[in-house]
Amino acid sequence: MFFVKTLEHRIPLHPSYFASDAQQHILAKLYADKEGSNTGTELIIAIIDVEDISEPKVVPGTGQAEYDVSYRAIVWRPFKGEVVDALVTNVVSTGFFADVGGMKVFVSKSMIPPQLKYTVDGSTPSFTDNAEQTVERNSQVRIRIKGIRSEIGAMFAIGSIREDYLGPLLQ
Repeated sequence: MFFVKTLEHRIPLHPSYFASDAQQHILAKLYADKEGSNTGTELIIAIIDVEDISEPKVVPGTGQAEYDVSYRAIVWRPFKGEVVDALVTNVVSTGFFADVGGMKVFVSKSMIPPQLKYTVDGSTPSFTDNAEQTVERNSQVRIRIKGIRSEIGAMFAIGSIREDYLGPLLQ
């Protein structure tokens, strides 16, 4: 789910940037560091605006200054039970892996409908019913998130396509 959230970030600035354009360096560093970053529980999609840049605080022994920047950003945070669209990245005999933004999702064979059988016919492995539904690399699927595990800088989930209206999206 997408949210607008107020966040803070501390930015160190080298003394060589102490000039009239220091604010531009701070903003450039903020956008480079935070846009597209994964905090482990949410993905920062875009920075909307910067609310406040604090007065600099000199770091003893380094000569650098630290600025505390408060900003508003659009963030994506997945929730258990949420239905998302994903891109399949790898198919193995025990299930398949898919990407949902910055989160990796694994759908095990037990969470795939029984009519979709694993096959290695052709050039790539896939789960197919030999009719209209096929889950293979680079195909899009609709998944329900069953569980989420967070680490610093990464998110992982377990998903299911074993419900109505879930599974491969027809193109």
